[in-house]
Amino acid sequence: MSDEYKKCIEACYLCAAACDHCAASCLQEENLEMMRECIRMDMQCANLCRLAAQFMTLQSEFAKELCKLCAEVCQKCGDECGQHHHDHCQACAKACHHCAEQCRSMAA
Repeated sequence: MSDEYKKCIEACYLCAAACDHCAASCLQEENLEMMRECIRMDMQCANLCRLAAQFMTLQSEFAKELCKLCAEVCQKCGDECGQHHHDHCQACAKACHHCAEQCRSMAA
C-alpha cells in the first residue's frame, strides 16, 4: 500500500474518531438545539470516513470517488464544527479539515 494511501487512511480514521467524540460530547451540551446540525454532520462524516478508509485499504476502484465525496463532507462538517467554541468542536473541525485536504489530494 502506498504512503499516500496510508496518510489518507490515517486521516480518515482520526477524523472519524474526532467526529464520534464530538457528537457524543455535543449531546452533553446544555443547548442541544444549537448543536443539532453539528451532531448530524459528525455522524455522516464519521461513517463516510470509515467507509473511504476501508475502500482505500481494499484498493477499490471506487476509492477515489469516495475520497472526493469524503472531502466534501469533511469540509462541511469541519466548517460546521468550527462555528462552535467547545474544545471538542474545535478539535473536530481541525481533524475534518485535515482529512478533507488528504482526501482531495487522494481523489486528484
